[in-house]
Amino acid sequence: MIAVLGLVLGIVIGVLTRPVVPPGLEVYLPIAVVAALDAVFGGLRARLDGKFDDKVFVVSFLSNVVVAALIVFLGDQLGVGAQLSVGVVVVFGIRIFSNVTAIRRHVFRA
Repeated sequence: MIAVLGLVLGIVIGVLTRPVVPPGLEVYLPIAVVAALDAVFGGLRARLDGKFDDKVFVVSFLSNVVVAALIVFLGDQLGVGAQLSVGVVVVFGIRIFSNVTAIRRHVFRA
């Protein structure tokens, strides 16, 4: 319940304040969003499986975002940022779809 309240509060604050992302960080925003979505769907799956732990969720959320950003930063430094960004998105996309599949099976018993 607290997570849902935090999500709603974050959306409201974001809509009201219209934050601006600095141009130097624009490259990292989509990667951070995909990494965060992976943690959210993983947390939802764990909740439905009865294995949810809020500490694990927070650590997963933060570590996903930080590691993804570091990989993209390293790619930018090496001159292959776009290729590593695609790789990060593919990996997180596979994990997201895997979690969504497990959630669907749990919800629809299929």
